[in-house]
Amino acid sequence: MVAPFRLGVGDLAPRQQSPTTCGSASLTVARMLADPAFAHWVRTGLPREAAAVTTQAPDAGGVVSRFAAYEQVVAARTNGLAGPGGRLQLPWPRSLGTPPWGAARELELALGRRHRVRWVRQRSTAGLGAAFDSLRSQARPALLYVGSPTLPRHVVLVLPADRGRGGDALTDHLTVYEPSAGRVLEVHREPFAARRLALAGWDVPWATVCATPASR
Repeated sequence: MVAPFRLGVGDLAPRQQSPTTCGSASLTVARMLADPAFAHWVRTGLPREAAAVTTQAPDAGGVVSRFAAYEQVVAARTNGLAGPGGRLQLPWPRSLGTPPWGAARELELALGRRHRVRWVRQRSTAGLGAAFDSLRSQARPALLYVGSPTLPRHVVLVLPADRGRGGDALTDHLTVYEPSAGRVLEVHREPFAARRLALAGWDVPWATVCATPASR
């Protein structure tokens, strides 16, 4: 049986392999969190069936090459005319990064749940605080677009919070995979709401891509 892939604050993680694949890297890590067999392949190059019969340690060079290759697979889906799942979408130049609509569909493909893009750039301080609280409550990985006051420039992955018996998040911060650094960081409410994030040098929250509530 393949052990689940987990990340926590302070952990090292794969780095994005080109200047424009922060979104693709974040989406690749989201799939690793959701799909232990896929994470096992990225880390070892071995199929799931080999996990029970080998003690082979991850090969660093191989991990980088497999991660980089899958970034390009993701970018082709998120930015192409035929998007994740084969649905038509507005194509987007790869040189401009990952479009939110393509990212939402890629998360749907990986996590099996509808996702929604919410633009938060124009929100008040209170509105940004509410956006932070919504991200902290997510039970699945979510994306956060950040940038300058005028443009979104970077994408990070917000990891699901640890939860108590009642389902409430046990931490008061966001746990964020930052692909340009290849590290997992804490992001707190006050700098989020004050537009002082300092994620890869970018301060302003621009958009979130989160799972929609399950239908009843």
